[in-house]
Amino acid sequence: MKKYITAILILIFILPLYILAQQSDSLTTEQQLWLTKSYRTEKAGWIYIHLEGTARERGFQHGYLLAKEINDAIRIRAEVWKYQTAMDWLWLVRKAGEMFTPKVDSELVDEINGMVDGMKAAKYFATRDELIALNGFFELAWYWWPTVKDSISPNAIEPKKQSCSSFIATGSMTTDGKIVLGHNSMVGFPESDCNIVLDILPDRGHRILMQTFTGWIHSGTDFFVTDAGLVGSETTIGGFFPFDTTGVPEFSRMRHATQYANNIDEWCEIMKKNNNGGYANAWLLGDINTNEIARLELGLKQIGFEKKRDGYFTGSNIAEDLKLLRFETHADDTNIKLSSIARRVRWNQLMKEYKGKINIESAKLFEADHFDTYLKMTNPSGRTLCGHDELDPRYSSGGTPYDAGGSIDGKVLDATMAKEMSFVGRWGSSCGTAFDAKKYLEAHPQFGWMSGLIKDRPSQPWVIFKSGDK
Repeated sequence: MKKYITAILILIFILPLYILAQQSDSLTTEQQLWLTKSYRTEKAGWIYIHLEGTARERGFQHGYLLAKEINDAIRIRAEVWKYQTAMDWLWLVRKAGEMFTPKVDSELVDEINGMVDGMKAAKYFATRDELIALNGFFELAWYWWPTVKDSISPNAIEPKKQSCSSFIATGSMTTDGKIVLGHNSMVGFPESDCNIVLDILPDRGHRILMQTFTGWIHSGTDFFVTDAGLVGSETTIGGFFPFDTTGVPEFSRMRHATQYANNIDEWCEIMKKNNNGGYANAWLLGDINTNEIARLELGLKQIGFEKKRDGYFTGSNIAEDLKLLRFETHADDTNIKLSSIARRVRWNQLMKEYKGKINIESAKLFEADHFDTYLKMTNPSGRTLCGHDELDPRYSSGGTPYDAGGSIDGKVLDATMAKEMSFVGRWGSSCGTAFDAKKYLEAHPQFGWMSGLIKDRPSQPWVIFKSGDK
């Protein structure tokens, strides 16, 4: 019995120290110094990573601390891509290298090269172009691929775009007259690896606290706050189709804008420059210094922009700018059977009902809302702000019954939190409903190909994240 206990103690206490020592032996003195500036913690399903220093240093820290998760994210993306298109992952990586890599901000290329080195030091391996493909996956799969698939693989699936529910309010809409922002992400469950909170303290530009996907140098969900006083989120513009292969990828522009913009106008100008139409979003932005909020609907040629100091903007995946809606989307803007329209109606109802009362607690309720405006009843489904495609038989709305997707998080902040560079987040779903992958696949065997790709998401509490908080 004593031998058994001794063996267990060795496994628990001695083995991890031995592994760490072995890894440290493989690091250069410089790399060890870089790692002393960074750290990783975990809380309520989230992984919090602090990165600091030059681009190369930040990238090395990122790749080293998150190597296993990045390796797993690449594996899952590769399998999803192959299932949907019947094309190899490395084929997509080559295309990403040709189309995206030469156009990515040189500082970010250095950061990605650092990630490659960090992963290698942790005994995991990925190439620069593989990480470029990972960061640009949405642009490649959702925007570029539809323009070429019919000449390559006519029967390939056109991947479903991400859906999100977001709002930003200020002035007479909120309890204290200051900005409140809320957002949740609705993605396919195999791709729901956005439980990463990055705290980036760069040697140049502004500090950033943002939610992100595993291995991404930008956000992608998108939810961020910077020490310039900027806050932001987005919702994907539904039915969008134009794409320009000569433009700069969205992930490069977004990260550059977030790191270097001093105000809303500067952020928008960076996003518009050399725009490729990829990952076309309605961006909801706020400046806590001026109490202004804005909505930038960034198409390819069509751009909608509004800014105000009193009122609100919402996002539910339908373009509000009429020219963008008619010229660059195939979206139906009146069919309330559709999720985007049902959720837009619900947002307007909640904004009217809660005028003057919006704060952190009401924002949490909004992102967890299950009222279906088509059926006029509480009914968690793909049409509700807290989306539940996995529960939706879609008797009335069409689409894939019990689709493996829905809301997988919730994030809210107000001006006070933004000033401290913090936000409140909930991982799993905005409403706290747990997801059991095994039970889901047993109940819906048509999605058997996702076995090993989707993971459990237990019910988690709302927790606070703050820059520099260990």
